[in-house]
This record gives sequence, structure tokens and C-alpha cells, in this order.
Amino acid sequence: MDTIRLVDLEVIYHVGVPDLERATPQRLLVSIDLLRPFQEAADADDLTRTIDYYAVSRRLLGFGEGRSWKLIEKLAEDIAGRLLEEFKPDHVRVEIKKFILHETRYVSVEIQRSR
Repeated sequence: MDTIRLVDLEVIYHVGVPDLERATPQRLLVSIDLLRPFQEAADADDLTRTIDYYAVSRRLLGFGEGRSWKLIEKLAEDIAGRLLEEFKPDHVRVEIKKFILHETRYVSVEIQRSR
């Protein structure tokens, strides 16, 4: 299976269990792997036969508008579901990094889902 990877896309979303934390948007890093064969797209040199990673990045940058999540686990599920539905990869991996614990570089969750 072939992979398109977006690594550490910086997004600003409202996320956090306490209302106070969720009230202010915070910086997260989102990494995505989209798995789907793209030999046909490569042979034809045709963007319409693959996944447009620019469109994926724009979707993720705007994904948090007017929304909030308590858990980054739920956010990861929502992102995976949207990407599977809209961009039709066979498999998606989503990692979300949150910078909330001062004693760590980051806390992250990672999920993998398939169609």
C-alpha cells in the first residue's frame, strides 16, 4: 500500500476536558497517513487519481471552526472519519500532539482506521 503523509500540521482547535481549557483555542500538531495505491496516478501524472494533500491540509486547518472537543481521542476519531469519507483512502492513521504537560515535550494519541 502506498502512503501520503502530512507531518505535524499546526492547527488551532478548542480542546480540553475543563471548560476553562477548552475556552481558549490551543496549538496542536496533527500528522496523517493516507494509504491508497497511487501507481495509476503516478503513471498518468494526474492529481485526480490520487489524494490531494493540499485539499487535506485545508480541510484540517478549518476543521475546528465552530467546534470543540473534550478529548483528543474524540478529535482523532472525528478527523479519521472525515478523511475516510471525503478523500476515500483505504486506511488512515491520525496522530494528534497536545502541549499540555510542562514536564513532557507533548502528549499524543494515535489511531488507525480503515474503510
